[in-house]
Amino acid sequence: MYRRAFYPGRFQPFHLGHLQAVKYILSRSQEVVIGVTAAQFNYLKDNPFTAGERIEMIRLALEDLWSKVYVIPIENVPNNYEWVTHVESLTPSFDAVFTNNELVKMLFRKHGYQVEPIPWVRAEEFSGKHVRKVIAEEGEWENLVPERVARYIKEVEGDKRIRDLFKSEEIRLPMR
Repeated sequence: MYRRAFYPGRFQPFHLGHLQAVKYILSRSQEVVIGVTAAQFNYLKDNPFTAGERIEMIRLALEDLWSKVYVIPIENVPNNYEWVTHVESLTPSFDAVFTNNELVKMLFRKHGYQVEPIPWVRAEEFSGKHVRKVIAEEGEWENLVPERVARYIKEVEGDKRIRDLFKSEEIRLPMR
């Protein structure tokens, strides 16, 4: 059992796969530090929500587990190798990292961390990219995120924002 684990992700939005991952991590660690990465990006097709909105979604989804969770916004840095040191400067200490991202695995292992994969169930369905696509296509997306997160996304008109961002990506100015 780890004392504290680090779980990085963009959480655009926080979906049921993320919830399952946090519960799995907490079965292996006393606490989890959730790193909301790419914190500086928002109002983009792949990053529609602000860091603050993502933190709020996580808080709503993990309300019952909140005493075991830290949520820290983490901006990207230009040098990948320095990213681990950047993370360490922003977060409480941790002794393991849970991720399925190959670059993140490589970087944290290089810095001496124990890195563990997260067992995903229905990974295709529970991915932020898939959730955003379903929202953009006005499909049934509410069952892909925790109920409180679905309400929050509607409250901040995040569903409309995603549809608008997908439409704006389709508009191309002619190249001259």
